[in-house]
Amino acid sequence: MAGKLDHLRNMALIGHSGAGKTSVAEAMLFTAKATTRLGRVDDGSSILDFEAEEVKRHISIAAACHHFDWKKHAVHFVDTPGDDNFLAETRAALQVADSAVVIIDAVDGVKVGTEKVWSYADKYSLPRLIFVNKMERERADFSKAVQGIKDILKAKPVLLQLPIGQEADFKGVVDLVAFKAYSFEGGKITEIEIPADLKDEAEAQRSDLLNFAAESDDALIEKFLEEGQLSQEEILQGLRTGTLAGSFVPVVCGAATQNMGAALLMDALNAYLPSPADRGVVTGIDPKTKAEVSLAPDPDGPLCAYVFKTVADPYAGRLSIFRIYSGTVKADSSFWNANKETSERFGQLFLPEGKNQKAMESAGPGMFAAVAKLKDTVTGETLCEENKPLILPAPAPPKTVVNFAVEPKSRGDEDKVFSSISRLIEEDPSLASARNAETKEILLSGMGQVHIEATVEKLKRKFGVEVNLKTPKVPYRETIKGRTKVQGKYKRQSGGRGQYGDTWLEIEPLPRGGGFEFVDKIVGGVIPKQYIPAVEKGIVEAMLEGELAGCPVVDVKITLYDGSFHEVDSSEMAFKIAGSMGFKKGFMACQPTLLEPIMQMKVTVPEDFMGDIIGDLNGRRGRVLGVDAEGSLQIITANVPLSEVQHYQPDLTSKTGGRGTFEMEFSHYEEVPPALAEKVIVQLKAEREKE
Repeated sequence: MAGKLDHLRNMALIGHSGAGKTSVAEAMLFTAKATTRLGRVDDGSSILDFEAEEVKRHISIAAACHHFDWKKHAVHFVDTPGDDNFLAETRAALQVADSAVVIIDAVDGVKVGTEKVWSYADKYSLPRLIFVNKMERERADFSKAVQGIKDILKAKPVLLQLPIGQEADFKGVVDLVAFKAYSFEGGKITEIEIPADLKDEAEAQRSDLLNFAAESDDALIEKFLEEGQLSQEEILQGLRTGTLAGSFVPVVCGAATQNMGAALLMDALNAYLPSPADRGVVTGIDPKTKAEVSLAPDPDGPLCAYVFKTVADPYAGRLSIFRIYSGTVKADSSFWNANKETSERFGQLFLPEGKNQKAMESAGPGMFAAVAKLKDTVTGETLCEENKPLILPAPAPPKTVVNFAVEPKSRGDEDKVFSSISRLIEEDPSLASARNAETKEILLSGMGQVHIEATVEKLKRKFGVEVNLKTPKVPYRETIKGRTKVQGKYKRQSGGRGQYGDTWLEIEPLPRGGGFEFVDKIVGGVIPKQYIPAVEKGIVEAMLEGELAGCPVVDVKITLYDGSFHEVDSSEMAFKIAGSMGFKKGFMACQPTLLEPIMQMKVTVPEDFMGDIIGDLNGRRGRVLGVDAEGSLQIITANVPLSEVQHYQPDLTSKTGGRGTFEMEFSHYEEVPPALAEKVIVQLKAEREKE
């Protein structure tokens, strides 16, 4: 079995949005005869970008798995999104991959998206290989792309190839390892003479390549210093050792949409990227003993698989896609969910192939596999054997950065909207949803506006639910700054038994965050004990909609200190109304004021943008609390009113060219400045009247 594992590769295709990751994947599948035609993203024929939202936008939104066989190697891969809105999918894929192929656009070079996904690959210590794509495009510049790898990614590129021509003249490569040239013209790879104008550069680059290969192994460097030469096998061995150690990154090039370079890229995958055996053991926690447990990638060992993706289908149910680390999964059997401590039975076992799945009998270490209709299992959970439980670490879901209120287009569809969104969250854990009891809105949160819009489209397509998106209402509150004593008296006589309740209340403010305090200071039975809870209840209900702008009232202390009752006419209802009347009357005499939620924000930007961002936060009535350095980045911590940052994400992206990120969480409530409060109160009253 070890031999079989050595010939298995498991990798993720990563890069910035539009670099051509999906096109590279389609070219490899076609070249390896895993597909019968070269799928194209632009015309919607891609087998990997198949969701309606992906076809419409010409971008990958979800990670897609596939596989191919190439020269006695089995390659399993995940094609990942590069757009900021969907990078949670990319992170999840990199967690389960053994390596990464980084796609860089020869026209644009290293972009912000490349930096982000590169940092994710750093986090998981993944060996990498770089494919410089779009060499046939106008303004393609191989040298500029390589320089960006050095300057921006701070990596050591080792050129395995030199392009023959650029832009419309791109026609092949010089293979620096074999020291041969190949033409891609006519859709075939043909060996040709190394062009005379490239010979000197090719020799210089090959000399660098030999140095890199030799330096990765003590025995090789000794031989190289003595003889000044290495065999083909030794070069491959040295390059592989250095790549696996992360000492350098091999670089190849091509043009995916023209299927130029895919075969040589696949040769490089086989030669330099790790097998599951190279990556070694996986470590998790025994849920019973809390001890660390390590498992080798042994097909005969105990089962360990991690669910990294769930696809929600309204008809077929959930499809759970997992990476197997140890053991073998067989069709029509069961496994143990260590997180939920439940057994899950399943029938067919599938090999994911983009939009399709192929039934198979068994799957082992390094493979991606899928099963349908698991009862309890969701993304981030570990599947194993009940007598050998193990939980692999799952990353915390990313913090959402935008919120929208979703309103069903059809009245009465609220519950359907909420349940359908919950199904989509199973598929995409970077979404979040909640009902805001104060504003009575369903809130949908995500990683950006495009993320939310694509989710709304998916809601309609998969579940037949149509919604409107709105900016969420800001949950303002009301409080008081003064104190007063007030009588609340309710007296009604209308033939027969009347209604009588009489209360005297002292109303005063509590410190911010103090909530509500009710004090009973009735002595001598001037109000019977059974009526006092009704007074409190009347006040609490009145506080739900303050007299200033209809917002909940907070941070108030109310003391019931006097009153009177009637032997016949008093009742709980009368005292409840009396308490409510007293509070409403007294509240307006206590200098009422409006409070707004303040968010604590952490904005991470390169140093060049720090001044602009601090100025912008100050312009949003923010208060900067401090700045910390993290490598070349600056983290600005600030308190900013929620009303000023509800659409912060697109503004930050445009101000920093996509290099800025932020997260925020609720901090506390503060008084709205008087001039602004007047406008907000008028607006809130108008909204209430409309409702």
